[in-house]
Formats: sequence, C-alpha cells, structure tokens
Amino acid sequence: MPRIVVLFNLKQGVSAAEYEAWARGTDAPTVRGLGAVTSFTIHRATGLLGGGPSPYQYVEVLDFTDMDLLLADISADPMPEIAAAFQAFADAPHFIVTEDLD
Repeated sequence: MPRIVVLFNLKQGVSAAEYEAWARGTDAPTVRGLGAVTSFTIHRATGLLGGGPSPYQYVEVLDFTDMDLLLADISADPMPEIAAAFQAFADAPHFIVTEDLD
C-alpha cells in the first residue's frame, strides 16, 4: 500500500497547543474523510531511540489506495484550505512517498 510520511517542525512563533488543537479538530477528521485515504495518523516526536532530541517535532503517516485518487481528493474543497492552514503551521515539511517492499 502506498504511504506518505510527513516530517516537520512548527514555524517560529507557532504554539504547539494551537497546532495540535487544529490537527485534532480539523486536519485529521478532514483527511480521514477523503475517499483515497485508508489511514491518517499524526504523531508528536518525543526523542530518538537511545537518547537525544528528535530532529522533527511531528510526523504524519497517510496510507492511501491510489496516487491519482489522492491527488484528485486533495485538489477538491475543502483540502486547499486545509493545506494552506497546514503550511501556516509547518516549517518546510518533507513529504516522503513510500511503498511496501513485500
């Protein structure tokens, strides 16, 4: 199954509480409602295994059925507004597209 992993930090001056409230109340329910999405989770990074701080504050994991369907979903309302809000919170997010090996 294809998956997108998003690694990001919040922009300077953005409150974690504000972002997390938006993520729980708006982002997650909206993305989970998209037809191509089978799973969407948002994680707060707490550190590296073995010790030390994580280079990223947050990780999103989005599983979907088909890239063309996902692209159609994210281009339709209300996703452009959701994407703009996300960009206001996230500082240079990395969207990594993956696929299973087995």
